[in-house]
Amino acid sequence: MKKIIKITLLVLFGIIIISTFFFLWNKSRVKEPKYNIISPEVKTIQKKIVITGKVEPRNEVAIKPQISGIIDEIYKKEGDLVKVGDVIAKVKVIPDINQLNSGESRVNNAKISFDQEKANFERVETLYQSKVVSKEMYEQALTAYRRAEEELQNAEESLEIIKKGISQRTAQYSNTLIKATVNGMILNIPVKVGNSVIQSNNFNDGTTIATIANMKDLIFVGKVDETEIGKIKVNDPVILSIGAMQDAKLSAKLEYIAPKGTTESGTTLFEIKAAIDPTEENTLIRSGYSANGEIIVQKADSVLAVPEYCVEYQNDSTFVYVETEKQEKGKSNFEKKPVKIGISDGFFVQIIEGINKETKIKGNIIKEDIIKGDLPK
Repeated sequence: MKKIIKITLLVLFGIIIISTFFFLWNKSRVKEPKYNIISPEVKTIQKKIVITGKVEPRNEVAIKPQISGIIDEIYKKEGDLVKVGDVIAKVKVIPDINQLNSGESRVNNAKISFDQEKANFERVETLYQSKVVSKEMYEQALTAYRRAEEELQNAEESLEIIKKGISQRTAQYSNTLIKATVNGMILNIPVKVGNSVIQSNNFNDGTTIATIANMKDLIFVGKVDETEIGKIKVNDPVILSIGAMQDAKLSAKLEYIAPKGTTESGTTLFEIKAAIDPTEENTLIRSGYSANGEIIVQKADSVLAVPEYCVEYQNDSTFVYVETEKQEKGKSNFEKKPVKIGISDGFFVQIIEGINKETKIKGNIIKEDIIKGDLPK
């Protein structure tokens, strides 16, 4: 019995040794690779330049106050459509103490002069009616009285403007009401009620109350590398893809190419602008959307084409591997054949001569199924 067990174990051990050697030998064998067989196709190939950029309104107008003060009320909000003259906000004037003192002093002096000229006029008027003084003296007194009255009224209005920024006589021309100067949409209101604002003058741009733009007149602004700028020209059509608007394609026309480039990260770039065609979809576009613009620089319609990976490049020559005949066990034999190529879109390349539509050429290697035990853990 022991002898049988011993023989059995030896046989099993021998089988294991032989199986191990066979497995290692089989794994070390060089396997003949198999390739996909590709047939040329008739395609339309387009060579494009892709430009990254963003969508902006053609003109953005910053609304600034003509008087300094504090924001008292805001009547509009971002996204509202406004017309010229619409009131956006109201500014409350904070009077300067020196101007206030000067204004009050001017009113007091004007009142003293007015009272004096009024009393003098009333006296001369009585004497004139009694025919004691001449008409000339009466008219001089009347003129002086009217001048004093006008000066008092001007002084009081100036004081009112210093205090409130507005007077009754000039209410329609008030600088305290911030009005829209163009038609469009309010893109931004960077101030809030209570914020201090500075008027626009020769020494200061002033505080921006709101930014308004016509969102139906949009442009695409991007930058093109110096190696590709010579391939495009003004009036070229541009197809825009906006990331925030899936599957939306907008048409535009190139209208500006910068004559001078700027250097960024060692690369010279030129700014371009393209006018977006006004469509109903434009109402959905927001200022600042990122977009990609495509400009077709070359196009070949209905030409013979093969995948780019099928073409081999050597110096100034190009080749493909053409299937010649089947060998035993279904293996293919390939012959290197020169071809003349045209334009490429990065995926397919145009074949001008060298092969025809019936030619079979070598593609990628067919990957064999991976044994589960060989997968990395």
